[in-house]
Amino acid sequence: MTKLGSRIFSRLVIIVPYAWLVFFFLVPFVIVFRISLSTTAIAQPPYEPVFRLADGISGIIDNIRQLSFDNFVWLTEDALYINAYLSSIKIAGISTILTLLIAYPIAYGMAQAPRTWRPTLLMLVILPFWTSFLIRVYAWIAILKPEGLLNQLLLSTGLINEPLIILNTNWAIYIGIVYSYLPFMILPIYSALEKMDHSLIEAAQDLGCPPISAFWKVTFPLSLAGVVAGCMLVFIPAVGEFVIPDLLGGSQTLMIGKTLWTEFNSNRDWPVSAAVATVLLLILVVPIVFFQNMQAKAEERGK
Repeated sequence: MTKLGSRIFSRLVIIVPYAWLVFFFLVPFVIVFRISLSTTAIAQPPYEPVFRLADGISGIIDNIRQLSFDNFVWLTEDALYINAYLSSIKIAGISTILTLLIAYPIAYGMAQAPRTWRPTLLMLVILPFWTSFLIRVYAWIAILKPEGLLNQLLLSTGLINEPLIILNTNWAIYIGIVYSYLPFMILPIYSALEKMDHSLIEAAQDLGCPPISAFWKVTFPLSLAGVVAGCMLVFIPAVGEFVIPDLLGGSQTLMIGKTLWTEFNSNRDWPVSAAVATVLLLILVVPIVFFQNMQAKAEERGK
C-alpha cells in the first residue's frame, strides 16, 4: 500500500466512529432538542415545529429570537419529574452496587480458573443474551409472584409461613436489573483481571503481604478500570429503563423511563417528553465524561 493509500485508510478509520456518533447520537439529539423547544398542537405530529427549512434563513433567525424554554422550566416546577429523576438515579445506583457485589467474585473466579475452562465460563455468562430480553423479564414474573416458584420453594422448605410480596416492589426491580445487566458488569471486570500480571501478587505475598491485603492493594486497583466501565454499562441504561419497572415494579413505581412513555403515548405531549429526554441525556453524559477524565488521568500516571 502506498503512503497516500495508507494515509487515506488511516483517516477513514478515524472518520467512521465520528460519522457513527454524528448520525446515531448527535442528529437524534438535535431532533429531540428541537422538539423540546416547540409547543403542543392538535396535529400530526402533535407539536408546532421550530427551525423549519421551509421558513428560510430569515425565518430560522426569527425562531432563534423567539426561542422558549418553557418546557424545561415546567420540569423544575412539577415535582413529578424531579421525583422521577431522583428515583431513577437511586434505583439505578443501588442496582449498580448490587450488580458489582455479585459480578466481581464471578469475574475473579473466571480469571483464576484454568485457561481451558475460561471459554466455557465466558459462554455461560453470555448465554442469557441468546434469549429475548422481554421473555427473560416475563420469566421473573412467574418466579416472584405470590404463587410463583420462589415462594413455593420457600414454603416447601419451611423457611416462610406465608408468601413473600416481592412482585410490584422495588426489590423486584433490583432483581430484574441485576439479572439483566449482570453480564455487562462481569465482562469488563473479567477482561481487566484476565490481563493482570499475577506475578505482582506473588511478589506482594513474598514481601509478607497477606492475601486479603494483596487483593486490595494490588488486584483491585489494577481492575478498577474494568469496575468503572462495568458500572457505567449498568448505571446508564438502568436510569432510563422502562420494561423492567413496568413489568416487575407495577403501577406505583416512579422512574423516568415510565414517565417518558406516558408523556409520549398517553398524554401525547411530545415537547415536554423531548425536554425530559434531553435532561436525562445530559444527566447520563456526566458519568461518561467523568469516566473518560479518569481514564485519561490514569494513562498520564502510567506514562
